[in-house]
Amino acid sequence: MTLPHPKMLLMDLDGTLVDSVPDLTHCVDDMLQSLGMLPCGEDKVRLWVGNGVERLVERALADDMEGKVEPGLRERGLARFLECYRDRHAVQSRVYPGVHEGLEALRGRFSMGCVTNKPARFTAPLLRAMGLDDYFEVVVAGDTLPRKKPDPAPLLFAARQFDVDPGDALMVGDSRSDVEAARAAGFGIVCVSYGYNHGIDIREERPDAVIDRLTQLPDLLAPQAP
Repeated sequence: MTLPHPKMLLMDLDGTLVDSVPDLTHCVDDMLQSLGMLPCGEDKVRLWVGNGVERLVERALADDMEGKVEPGLRERGLARFLECYRDRHAVQSRVYPGVHEGLEALRGRFSMGCVTNKPARFTAPLLRAMGLDDYFEVVVAGDTLPRKKPDPAPLLFAARQFDVDPGDALMVGDSRSDVEAARAAGFGIVCVSYGYNHGIDIREERPDAVIDRLTQLPDLLAPQAP
């Protein structure tokens, strides 16, 4: 199977390039304990992550995916989480196997950007710490624009930076938010099988293709027409 040759690739960050759940869990548990609540542990955080730190904090405080909490508690929890994560965003986080090799194989063949729901204050330091920052010409964080994924706005914004039509662009992600954003933007969408999708097999979201390692992506993309 091959996909049409895109002019631009956009990569999600958490769950696609980097497993950041260990550091997120540390700060979620720190937040909960500071508020007199029990820690939730890594398994739950893996289910809750993917829609930005605000939703992660809400879900942890409510101990469910719905994440309905009293506004004052939400603000106290979010402040504590952000204080912790400022110094803890790259302690136990790790690049997934095959990511560096895959990006090296793609470098020079495509314009590449990173589009994430993570706040900018953590995105750039995490990319640097993981040795990934040099691969991306454009980075769109979760607070770069008023709206984040699954809204298509961040993807369309990145496409404009590269002066690329949406039909010539491909999103690479791990979650329903990535699929919905790509479809709404008119992008192609490839998903990795190993990321965060709230415990649901990403194949159920019907992306154009699913890969197990980023090293499989170069061979999936058809050669550019002469």
